[in-house]
Amino acid sequence: MGDRRKLQAEIDRTLKKIEEGVEVFDRVFNKVQDAENQNQKEKYESDLKKEIKKLQRYRDQVKTWAGSNDIKDKGPLLEARKTIEREMERFKICEKETKTKAFSKEGL
Repeated sequence: MGDRRKLQAEIDRTLKKIEEGVEVFDRVFNKVQDAENQNQKEKYESDLKKEIKKLQRYRDQVKTWAGSNDIKDKGPLLEARKTIEREMERFKICEKETKTKAFSKEGL
């Protein structure tokens, strides 16, 4: 029973970190969109990439837990995973827009 409680506490901590990570990602994403010049935009994109990497690590952990038989209520885990994947999609679109040159219609 103690192991299950420890596992649940770790899951709760991770879900909290995911929530905070998504908020940070959102703030940085908005900064990228509002950036005035290219240097600012590149710096914010670098920060955005760091945040998405963190979220991807959490996603891997969530996937492991969701696949485990020890966890009964997988709803919050699956929801967190979907949230991270949605942010990953936003990052992919942002990255593609950035790599698209002003005179070109296709990303590099």
